[in-house]
Amino acid sequence: MAACVAVTVSNPAEVAKTRMQLQGELAKKGGAKVYKNALDVIAKTWRNEGLRGIQRGLGPAYVYQILMNGSRLGFYEPIRRQCNRLIGADPTDQIPLTSVFSGAASGIIGASLGNPFFLIKARMQAYSPVLPVGAQHYYKNSFDAFRNIWHAERFRGLVRGIDAAALRTAMGSSVQLPTYNWTKNQLVSRGISSGDSIWTFLASSSVSGLCVLTMMQPTDTVLTRMYNQPTIRTPDGRHVGALYKNPFDCLWKTLKAEGPLGWYKGSTAHFLRIVPHTIVTLTANDLIVGLYKRVRDGHV
Repeated sequence: MAACVAVTVSNPAEVAKTRMQLQGELAKKGGAKVYKNALDVIAKTWRNEGLRGIQRGLGPAYVYQILMNGSRLGFYEPIRRQCNRLIGADPTDQIPLTSVFSGAASGIIGASLGNPFFLIKARMQAYSPVLPVGAQHYYKNSFDAFRNIWHAERFRGLVRGIDAAALRTAMGSSVQLPTYNWTKNQLVSRGISSGDSIWTFLASSSVSGLCVLTMMQPTDTVLTRMYNQPTIRTPDGRHVGALYKNPFDCLWKTLKAEGPLGWYKGSTAHFLRIVPHTIVTLTANDLIVGLYKRVRDGHV
């Protein structure tokens, strides 16, 4: 529920991020610019494609967020507590190493489960009938996307880019929950705010969102490009990416063609997406968990 609320709010920024990351792909000096910046993407998309345009990919985004954040939020604590036990520490201790490992591990689980839906979401968000950037994949809806991908490439098509997805999510998840919990613990232990205050949740999730953005941006650009690249059929019948072999090949080719700033295309849009998304997800999650505990304990 928390993830779906967050994705509805942040999806227009996700559309803008996707298109900014694909604009001028592998072109020297960035190539011709269709969009000036993230806000220009949103404005032009709204003007030319309406509400449907700025909310492209919302359906698969819901499913992805349920799988991704359900796994990330659900597996994080059990993995972290078990890791603490394995090194002889108290399961409740916030140890940086086990927290980062647990965040990365839970993120990889979620990314693997949600990969087909993120793939479809990225392709649907990149598609524009008026101002296209990057390769264009037209699907009528999510079911049509699944049908087309399965017909063309079978299972391999649905797991395309899973290595990039795991890398991206491991980078983001390794810091998201650890920085959120650390900030919240600091605020409470120093007497700055109470543990059940919404201001504690908002401040902690804001810090977490900024940390995720810093860690994840280059691999997020890579993932968008890996998902959206056209494919070619090899003599043995396999479909392979026409532009990139793997995430590291994408990082290297982007660096050579566009310089280091190429990795950070769409950073403003990513900021507009990840910070409110993290705030809504983690704050709503804490509020919902708190409400559940009060109902369970008969306090409501």
